[in-house]
Amino acid sequence: MNERLTRLRAEMERRGLDAVWITSAENHLYFSLFDNPDGWMLITRTKAYVFADFRYIEAARREASPDCTVIEPPRRRTDYLPPLIEEENVRVIGYEDERLSCRALASLEEDLPQCTFVPLGRLCIELRTVKTEAEVEHIVAAQRIAEDALAAVLALIRPEMTELEVAAELEYQMKKRGSRKPSFDTIAVSGSASSSPHGVPRPCPLERGFLTMDFGAMVDGYHSDMTRTVVIGRADTEMKRLYRTVLDAQLAALAALRPGARNADMDKIARDLIDGAGYAGCFGHSLGHGVGLEIHEAPNLSAFSGDLTLRPGEIVTVEPGIYLEGKYGCRIEDMACITEDGYRNLTAAPKELTEIL
Repeated sequence: MNERLTRLRAEMERRGLDAVWITSAENHLYFSLFDNPDGWMLITRTKAYVFADFRYIEAARREASPDCTVIEPPRRRTDYLPPLIEEENVRVIGYEDERLSCRALASLEEDLPQCTFVPLGRLCIELRTVKTEAEVEHIVAAQRIAEDALAAVLALIRPEMTELEVAAELEYQMKKRGSRKPSFDTIAVSGSASSSPHGVPRPCPLERGFLTMDFGAMVDGYHSDMTRTVVIGRADTEMKRLYRTVLDAQLAALAALRPGARNADMDKIARDLIDGAGYAGCFGHSLGHGVGLEIHEAPNLSAFSGDLTLRPGEIVTVEPGIYLEGKYGCRIEDMACITEDGYRNLTAAPKELTEIL
């Protein structure tokens, strides 16, 4: 039995939903176990239908959960969906309001005038927030690929390389080791450009100073995310102090991770340390975010997380940074899985300051 469908149906019963219409690739994979970037599902209280066109039908029949009925639909949706809705006696349908466009919803309402459509809000992402051990191991596998790629790239980096070349090399090394694709657009920014947390790699030689690399791999649809900052050339005293401050902030926040800890408090621990070291206002993003089938998902470690607390099975990044506008910046990022009595750091890459001469 597909336990994910069971939990979804319990929520459907609680909310008075007869069915759920799934269109996002991430939730399609989560509920059907089949990765179709251009498919859709109808999940009723008793059945789960996977609709896959000619491009994906063979793979769907082979890979989808046995709990799913795989259908290759005719071209016109009105030829198959209304009869199925009547057969299943569906009248109230939940939809992914965070992902479904207004036009697509209007089209569904036109095709199924007998149905009422109800927004699901964050139901699906909340179901996905606590990871199973199998999901954790997918993420760990992706992380190991990223770490091996980083080790290979650090051995290749030369000051005359461009930021674009470093980013491309990271992505190549990850794919070479089995990553389906990068988890997101790889960041590799150096010198003055490293003061931009999400800077775009440039076609220019690496500047002396900090080189920040933020990247991730993907295994079986699950992402990894890590950041490491190295130095091109020699680090001066202030660079060493800044790097040590970021690392101390990260280690302090990691040490506080445990079930029941307030998400907002994790951010505060790192932020207070950075502010107290004289870098107030230089850590402008939140401490971390969830990782799974999406590179950014719940939960967040943010000052705006309210009274949310950490739960076993959640995976979060811990990524403090200090950014001095026009000068340089540094970020260090690990992924941590909350356990019953603390946390497990899923990131094994070294964090000591590295100089590339």
